[in-house]
Amino acid sequence: MYYYKKLFQLLALFFSVLFFSQLHKKDTVCGEFTYLLKAKLSTLTPDYKHEEFFSLQIGDKRAFFASTQSIKRDSTFQTTQHKKLDNGGILLSTKGMNIPKTQFYYTIIQSNENIQYFESVSMSLLMYKEPVIKNWKLIDETKIINTITCKKAEVNFKGRNWIAWYSLEIPLPYGPYKFSGLPGLIVKITDDKEEYDFELVKSVPTYKLKDKLITIKKSRYTEAIETTQQKLKQAIRNADANAAAVLASYGTTIIQGQEIIRQRQKEKEENKKYENPLELEKD
Repeated sequence: MYYYKKLFQLLALFFSVLFFSQLHKKDTVCGEFTYLLKAKLSTLTPDYKHEEFFSLQIGDKRAFFASTQSIKRDSTFQTTQHKKLDNGGILLSTKGMNIPKTQFYYTIIQSNENIQYFESVSMSLLMYKEPVIKNWKLIDETKIINTITCKKAEVNFKGRNWIAWYSLEIPLPYGPYKFSGLPGLIVKITDDKEEYDFELVKSVPTYKLKDKLITIKKSRYTEAIETTQQKLKQAIRNADANAAAVLASYGTTIIQGQEIIRQRQKEKEENKKYENPLELEKD
């Protein structure tokens, strides 16, 4: 009897350790920050700046960056009513639902090794990798931003000159978008034309992060098809040009949505010539 009791205790210990190790692999949060982006997205309306909040969730070895609105959209679509049709297609209805709006559907994962950019295109998840920014110029200048003591750094990235303010008080080498690699968290970063500006506006206290896991859905960054940035952009252009046909090819019907899709396609084509992207250099 003593033998079986001992065996049971050993097995219980083994599975508890196994469970803990698997839980540990799930990216526990050691830092959670909210940034406000103010961006001049179009040259057609030079006096208007789009504003949107982004979440930066930092794990043990990597950080996740995505629009808070796009994260909310994920939760909303989980409750979308759907019905399987006789022909195998899927009927989706968003009638009466308040779907969060966003201009940014991507997810970015930063690590010491590289930057990974993920975006869904035509029901496929695509991803490309880039090296971590290494050409930062550290400047001996200090500034207080929202009560945080910051140091200055500059970098040229994808056709824009950026001025960053990072804090040694928060020794996490991450920041908004693809900006990382500094010896402290980036609190604010702005291009010299002041067309794009990310600023830290909220942080979650450390004591509230105990045992908390990354809340960004794994479907946003797992089992992605690796490609290049240029090919991903081309895939988005192709999908935008033929959105209704793509949906039909997957046997999907959106109630009262076909005409809306066609109208949005027309608007996108018209607005493309006025786009003012964050990355000006083309690969």
